[in-house]
Amino acid sequence: MRILLIGCVKSSEIFLKKLIEINADLVGVVTKSESKFNADFCDLGKLCREHHIDYLHIQHINDKESKEYIKSKAPDLILCLGWSQLLDEEVLHIPRCGCIGFHPAELPFNRGRHPIIWAMALGLRKTASTLFMMDAKADTGKVVSQKYIEIYDTDDAATLYDKIMKAAVAQLESVLTDFEKNTVQFVAHSEDEGNVWRKRGKEDGRIDWRMSGRSIYNLVRALTRPYVGAHFVYQEKEYKVWKVREIHRQGIENIEPGKVVDVISENDFIVKVGDQLIEVLECDSIQLKTGEYL
Repeated sequence: MRILLIGCVKSSEIFLKKLIEINADLVGVVTKSESKFNADFCDLGKLCREHHIDYLHIQHINDKESKEYIKSKAPDLILCLGWSQLLDEEVLHIPRCGCIGFHPAELPFNRGRHPIIWAMALGLRKTASTLFMMDAKADTGKVVSQKYIEIYDTDDAATLYDKIMKAAVAQLESVLTDFEKNTVQFVAHSEDEGNVWRKRGKEDGRIDWRMSGRSIYNLVRALTRPYVGAHFVYQEKEYKVWKVREIHRQGIENIEPGKVVDVISENDFIVKVGDQLIEVLECDSIQLKTGEYL
């Protein structure tokens, strides 16, 4: 099968490496040379040059230049894996077998934005890696492969990302084999099923020390590297937090949320939160004193 890949993030690069590994008939790649939108942006051009794969840098997938390039490659299948723009009807109908998309969530549940971050921030115990046939709307097409991924208390954004991608590349290889053999299983679902996650903003990543310890723990691990990091504001300055731990201790019921109960270093301190103590283990350097309030 003649395959064309569209992508411009880290997961796109992981998928591209898998396609190279299995010697897929990759006739072209559409990517970007820069992006202010994607925190995990990755230009696929370098990897394409290393492996002598034809590619095109574009700004928008539905531009005339992009459409002409895709048509010239006559793909049987488009893999749109790591791209924030919706494909219009003209692009969707170019490949003979359609377009496959990827969403790291349990479709039809949790469609929409920031699925890995939302899953961890909400404290979900499982998520999924899903490949689906794309249509004109976001994450609503027929599912062709779905694998459940457990989320453990010890996971953070990086470890969950790694688990999802390990599953996803195996799924992709299997789905491509199914297309070759004409044995693909399509599972349809209604738009009325499931839910859609909204776009997150900066305030969604702000720590309020009145939150429960588990909520703060989930927020920090959801936004840790490779993402932007959770943050708090102290004396009108913003501080990034990358790692915390929960401390369950008796006799703290009369301490107000936000009070610093111990300072270990300029990057490590313990603070009373809504229902327990949180130790900030890794954050921007901050000068605090025991007894201060955040």
